[in-house]
Amino acid sequence: MLIARAPFRISFAGGGTDLPSYFSDCGGMVVSSTISKYFYVMLKPTTDEALEITSADFGTSERRTKQEGLSLEGEMGYLKLILQEFGLREGISVFTASEVLPGTGLGSSSTVAVALIKALSTLCGHHVTKSHVANMASGIEIGKLQRPIGLQDQYASSYGGLNVMRFSESGVEVDQVNLSLEVQEKFEKSIMLFFTGESRDAATILKEQTQSSVDKKPRVMESLHGIKQSAEELLKAFKSGDIRIVGEIIHNSWEMKKRLAGGVSNPVIDEAYELALKLGADGGKIAGAGGGGYLLLICDPLHQEKVTEGLSSLGFKRMTFHFDHGGAQVLVNSMPPISGINFPKSLV
Repeated sequence: MLIARAPFRISFAGGGTDLPSYFSDCGGMVVSSTISKYFYVMLKPTTDEALEITSADFGTSERRTKQEGLSLEGEMGYLKLILQEFGLREGISVFTASEVLPGTGLGSSSTVAVALIKALSTLCGHHVTKSHVANMASGIEIGKLQRPIGLQDQYASSYGGLNVMRFSESGVEVDQVNLSLEVQEKFEKSIMLFFTGESRDAATILKEQTQSSVDKKPRVMESLHGIKQSAEELLKAFKSGDIRIVGEIIHNSWEMKKRLAGGVSNPVIDEAYELALKLGADGGKIAGAGGGGYLLLICDPLHQEKVTEGLSSLGFKRMTFHFDHGGAQVLVNSMPPISGINFPKSLV
């Protein structure tokens, strides 16, 4: 058996500047942290030559013989493509499960890729760096599947921790944000996450944003420049230790983000956010591309009970967590060799 996991992330500032349509010309910058919610992959050998894939999140399972081959259609097509890249056609059972619903703005699709690539690379006996895992995941999502997404999720999940990521044509740089223990604890305790009750497909929003960036629409480009600047301001605020300023920066960034594409916010989200501000939150944003998923708030612990009660009355559910510092990891590995598996060097 081999068990691997990869953490989900919350992005505080800079989201949207990690899309190639923007950073290829202007450079991008994102500040984010991974949290103690994970996507798990469990691999086991099968007793015959079949290949089995089960997703607890989608409630689906598929079993194929080598002769039948893998179909890349359906909800598990993404998983099957990764298996195919590693040359797997038989002799293995893959079980996946997540602590977070798909499509909720915490980087779920990329976290899936990172966890499975980490597991399969280990099964190959191939040592891969955190950068290699992230690069392989983005190569499959963006290169193979042509998904209109950015690069922050793959790198955040692979590296783990509170990081600043810089994106350019020459590559991705990931640097840990070094905070004093006091400031880190203060910051972590100030963050609240509420599930809006709605999941969404980010593709529609990101396609519109990507096209607007390609077309150099002034409104969108001005907003993206401002969002990138907010990431710089956030790093300065961390050094000061003033969490209230952090909330204000994230609030201003959220106001700019809503100008990137239609559907980033909606009346339900707006109502909940305005209520949270009235009850004491310093600022916040919808995690990910927008349109649903999780509402992230920065709020003094003194006001959090009131905010929780207020948003609960609207049907929002709070999710508690801690920061994750480990990134993608293999937790258990007692797997025997599997025939046919090959490390896809072309993706590194």
